[in-house]
Amino acid sequence: MLQLSFVNFKQNSYILVEGTSANDRFFIIQSGTVKCFNEVTIPGTNPEILGPGDFIGVVSCMSGHGQTKNVVAVTPVVAIMVQKSQYSELIVKNIPVAMKIVRSFARDMRIVNDQLTKLTLKNVILDSPESLFSIAEYYENSGHQSIAMYGYYQYLKQCPAGVNVEAAKRNFLGLRKRVQAAYLEPTNEIFREYPADSMIFSECQKGSDMFIIQEGSVRIAKVVDGNEVTLALLKKGDMFGEMALLENKPRSASAIAHEPCRLMVVNMANFNQMVTTQPQMISKLTMMFADRLWAMQRQLANTQLGDLREKLIDMISLQVEKLKIPHVKGSVYHSGLSLTDVMKLCAIPLRQQAEACRQVQYDQTIRIVGGKIDIPDIDELIKQAAFYRKQSSKHAN
Repeated sequence: MLQLSFVNFKQNSYILVEGTSANDRFFIIQSGTVKCFNEVTIPGTNPEILGPGDFIGVVSCMSGHGQTKNVVAVTPVVAIMVQKSQYSELIVKNIPVAMKIVRSFARDMRIVNDQLTKLTLKNVILDSPESLFSIAEYYENSGHQSIAMYGYYQYLKQCPAGVNVEAAKRNFLGLRKRVQAAYLEPTNEIFREYPADSMIFSECQKGSDMFIIQEGSVRIAKVVDGNEVTLALLKKGDMFGEMALLENKPRSASAIAHEPCRLMVVNMANFNQMVTTQPQMISKLTMMFADRLWAMQRQLANTQLGDLREKLIDMISLQVEKLKIPHVKGSVYHSGLSLTDVMKLCAIPLRQQAEACRQVQYDQTIRIVGGKIDIPDIDELIKQAAFYRKQSSKHAN
């Protein structure tokens, strides 16, 4: 039987502390207010005030990663404590509570994604369907013809009276004679297969499908100032597109098959059915969303590292931490990542990439073998990255 306990926190007391290890519990505020903030203020972010009905500590609890924010009681607070082991039973008893958590994650991911985009790309992004033309044009000019054809098609679909409609028609028809896109329109298939270097969906595109990677890998990217910037590299078991599904808003970034991939498609109809008939699906969603939000918040912290070598080491560590790899002392981990992959994740400008490679090539925590990054000691890498973030925090303060 589900039995939840109540916890009291005094005014001005710390409920959660940034950087500490993961807890096996989270809290639902019953009364009072709390402030959530980072030790070092990240540009464009503000402390968040939460109150009755809001959740705290869910990301760390459900992801198994450390706390990403401080939480302090602004007033005396009474909260319901939920153990991680009780979450499945909570879902069965009260699906709306679980769905509120999932939807709050989707909202937070969109907010963090916007902050991350602006900080990483140092640009204000205009999510207008009209920009689909310039996205398609970029990919055509860079030799990615299948992706370009998909982009022109989406532009014609969403901007039938757009300023570039004639050029888009001409370019689309020309490309269609030479290449084909995997899916120009959504289908009713539960599983879809995409060859490498094909567009799954484009930024600014309308859509309501969520995808779960069964095989292969997918990169999440944006085109800014005539360059593609990689925001994330996703692998088997990862999901993407959930914000459009849960918030019914245009895609905030493009999803491109990095390798040949097989995807499970979740639309609103089968999602709602899963929610009511498969509570374990909500449990899995919560954990996956928590993992994603934790990684996005860590990537946000990475933007504040000024030293190129420290930024790269921290980003490599983040990619490893996301996988929760059990490390055996003395074994070498083959990441499969290249320095180019990591520099794209860090949005290091082309003019600085040679210097970044020079700085990192003699770092003792990694090795470059056959163009790929090997890690002799995962624990040491994670500790070194944490040290860099802590030093950056002290310097900022």
